[in-house]
Amino acid sequence: MSRTLRVRQSQTVVPFGVGAVFDIQGESFVATGIGDWPARAKQRIDSPRLADRLGVTGFYAAPATANDRFDVADAPGAPYIRFPSWLFCGACRRMKRWRIADEKPGRPPRCLSCSPARTLAPMRFVQICQAGHLSDVDWWFWAHSRRDGGERRQCVEREKLRFLVSERASGLEALSVACTAKGCGAARDLLDILGTHGMRCSGRNPWQRASEAAACPRPVQIVQRTAGNLYYPIVHSALDIPETDVPAHTDDALATQVREHHLWVSLCRDTASPRATLFRQMIQEDTGADDDLLDALLTEETGQAAPAASPGTAPAAPSRPDLSREEWAAFTAPAPPATRDFALRETTLGLAGETDEPWAGLARRFGRVVLADRLREVRALSGFTRVSPDAAVVPADTARRLKWLPAVEVFGEGVFLTLDRDALREWEEHAEVRRRVGGMRADLDRSFQKDRLESVTGPELAPRFVLLHTLAHLLIRQLSFESGYTTASLRERIYARPEQDQYGILVYTAAGDAEGTLGGLVRQGEPPRLAETLLRMTEAAAWCSADPLCAEHTGQGFGNLNRAACHACALLPETSCETGNSLLDRALVVGGEHVPGYLQSIVTAARAAAATALEQP
Repeated sequence: MSRTLRVRQSQTVVPFGVGAVFDIQGESFVATGIGDWPARAKQRIDSPRLADRLGVTGFYAAPATANDRFDVADAPGAPYIRFPSWLFCGACRRMKRWRIADEKPGRPPRCLSCSPARTLAPMRFVQICQAGHLSDVDWWFWAHSRRDGGERRQCVEREKLRFLVSERASGLEALSVACTAKGCGAARDLLDILGTHGMRCSGRNPWQRASEAAACPRPVQIVQRTAGNLYYPIVHSALDIPETDVPAHTDDALATQVREHHLWVSLCRDTASPRATLFRQMIQEDTGADDDLLDALLTEETGQAAPAASPGTAPAAPSRPDLSREEWAAFTAPAPPATRDFALRETTLGLAGETDEPWAGLARRFGRVVLADRLREVRALSGFTRVSPDAAVVPADTARRLKWLPAVEVFGEGVFLTLDRDALREWEEHAEVRRRVGGMRADLDRSFQKDRLESVTGPELAPRFVLLHTLAHLLIRQLSFESGYTTASLRERIYARPEQDQYGILVYTAAGDAEGTLGGLVRQGEPPRLAETLLRMTEAAAWCSADPLCAEHTGQGFGNLNRAACHACALLPETSCETGNSLLDRALVVGGEHVPGYLQSIVTAARAAAATALEQP
């Protein structure tokens, strides 16, 4: 009977985007580059802000279909090809190199040596390199090599192999690849299969033609085909918001500071000198102006486009607009704009006139609450890496001919929450707060993730970013208990750039269905539910099952970029976090031994109220 293999349209970006290897019904496939997508029936997705940010002409979603193009040539849907091509029979243990010509539409590969024919299974291991290449393991080379590095056996038969299982050993030592060619008998077990073994890199990915292979000197690593370091997608997203005017006072105030800076005249007079780069850096450090504003003011003052950083160097890459700027303006507008895919309404915590603690303290610490009944988000895949997140990026179009990217649009709802501006500024000026965040900034400067994380945090890691980021994680964990959504289905967007006067977070959920979600998250944002959720969140954050180790940690997580934050108290699924579970510190929220927490007074008041209630008869 013909079987149906299907990948949902929303999964063609994450997790089964270009370059991803995945199993489905016992078979293994890899998603090909967008150059192999069908020329017709692609669905255009509009997101001008994101397209401008990524420097592309637009986005397309894979054609929706009931049966994606796995082994059916020229069928609609996102294209996938079988990988690994080395398969084995679970009965006779013969290995076979499967080729496209062997495919039969609607049928899995079968062993022709067995009666009845058995379905072939994919080999468990593949090889990758830091240049982003992926290929089959050279099993003939493996079977004929020696663990001690000695001379390999000579054999002319390259595909007479068997994948054997021994009952005398366990684990990988029980598995071996043997050559069944006449007079050969070479064999080697898989005990030390993982790692580097001197094999050559193919210089390409499975869907690329042999003519597209590049000479790759990188050493290859053999990993399991489901290994975590096999695939790191690079995904960008943007909310679909109506065009709004960004508050002018922010730009005007910054522009005034830049023009009044003592180095501004020197920079305008001599923009081509080697000192111009130093002048720019000093002006930006003193005023907080970004490159976009500085370039615009230079162009306005001199009548010429902003030059490269220094003479003789290549022109700087075009600056990309900051997506958070317009989103923050839309959420904080006095009269929030509304369209079919962007519907906001303002509400409160329901604590007006409250005098009892800790409720009164909550009202003083939080500001505006905006409920997003309808949101549209576009998620685009620009490429991927292998081995590590900082390895060479492979673009979604491996041929580098196309000017568009694959994307999906999702619809949902969210809760937007700001802190009290005055209370936040007072907290940020505390010396211990700045010292603690300064240590995190030093770790970030040494991290290979610096460039990627700066696109979210801004040019400077501010205390408010770590605070708001941790708050978003704690709120998502608490909402998962109360809204009915899992933590993996909730996402965050952090608005914490001091130069743009941002101090809020958006917690939202979205689904691929055009109708969006069911409203459970927005319902939790209505008074008095949100206030109760925030109080329970604060009380829960004051204690971690890993304390005191977690609370006193001076560097944990990937790259030591976290402080008091671990899986027991603050971390989320990777899909929920903008920074990959980095730059978190629970002590900045609830307080630590030497650090004042932004919500520390709430914790103290809640504990006092609980103690009073226990004392009453």
